Amino acid sequence: METEKENPTLDTIEEFLRQMIEQLEPIHRDPLGRGRPRILPAFCLWAGVMVCVLRGWNSQLKIWRLLHSKGLWSYPRFPISDQAVYKRLEEGGEAPLKSLFEQVNAVLQERLKRYQQELAPFASEVVAMDATTLDKVVQHLPLLRAVTSEKTAKLAGKLAGIFDVRLQQWRYVEYIENPTENERVSAPALLEHLQRGALILMDMGFFSFPWFDQLTQEGYSWITRLPSKATYEVLHAYYQQGTTFDGLIGLGAYRADRARYAVRLISFQVGELSYRYITNVLNPRLLSLHEVAVLYARRWDIEMAFKLIKRELGLHLFWSAKPVVILQQIWAVLLISQILHALQLEIAGKAGVDPFDVSLALLIDYLPDWNDVDFIALVVERGREAGFIRPSRRIRIQTPAIDLEQYQPPPPNLCLLRPPRYAHRRSDLD
Repeated sequence: METEKENPTLDTIEEFLRQMIEQLEPIHRDPLGRGRPRILPAFCLWAGVMVCVLRGWNSQLKIWRLLHSKGLWSYPRFPISDQAVYKRLEEGGEAPLKSLFEQVNAVLQERLKRYQQELAPFASEVVAMDATTLDKVVQHLPLLRAVTSEKTAKLAGKLAGIFDVRLQQWRYVEYIENPTENERVSAPALLEHLQRGALILMDMGFFSFPWFDQLTQEGYSWITRLPSKATYEVLHAYYQQGTTFDGLIGLGAYRADRARYAVRLISFQVGELSYRYITNVLNPRLLSLHEVAVLYARRWDIEMAFKLIKRELGLHLFWSAKPVVILQQIWAVLLISQILHALQLEIAGKAGVDPFDVSLALLIDYLPDWNDVDFIALVVERGREAGFIRPSRRIRIQTPAIDLEQYQPPPPNLCLLRPPRYAHRRSDLD
């Protein structure tokens, strides 16, 4: 996205995409020279898909109209039928757009390093992990409608992803065909795309003793909430006063089902609301009670990122019921969302504000129409007056103020390991 003179308008974004796409898949002929070249080059097809998402269009037909009637960038209009575009998309597969997504990721991560947020400096990276179910696919043909009697048959699958909280970028996204698959099934595979020493923020859908032990054993830090029905035994209290507790516990109060590694429990009450968090970061000086609560709240970042791709970028309305076209739309939408998140973070960095004080919804609304100005410079200079920069409505985290000098150190002989048992199955250590 860097140019000699920064002008990050819609046209500049499209130019950035053009360069990336042309590097990805150049025009080629049959190696033996047989047959005539395709009328529509592959990179123009993929460019059409990206521009369709970027400009908020919602059908394959509009891709054809762009390529056939209006023309794309400096390329000529292509004398092709709408069915030719449909066929090419069906035959094209997901690999080109997935590869483009990965290339753009690498470029943006390097560009955004200067704007990344300072969070949990002990961690190699701070990420949120979650999954979301995609919306229903509209079945137009009677043959397709006949197989949609079950609720899940109408769903397009689900996405499991890792979102970089410091950079506000998708680190990795995986498509899962089964929309009812539990988050814990795909979670171990997601670890392959993280650095050791990463801090992972998860909701209670990932609550699992084997999963927590695996993360700790492999060198990952994590924070999640403690379900109300979860049992545990207190091993040591760093601090306990009224409804506030910070200490070490063993998950699973009964010998039949318990975790191997001790974790840290933090619980407190603000008004009538009670909060309980657990983490494997056992040292309060490395991660304070307040920092645990603030970091867990950043798990909401991935929820907002899912909302962006599903609502703002149109992934709630699929162009086709064909799986390959659904995947193409998914990767195109994810790629555009990366660029929009990058704009938000860069504007925030240059304006000296929190990223969430920059309205992403307004950027999406106005960017297509304000492509004759330096959009980033405009928002940085006049964003507060125009409402692009305004106080975020995200909840400000409140916690009890506790001096670490009041914490009681654990006894030197405290045992933090127990023989684990998972779901009533004996472990090798028993």
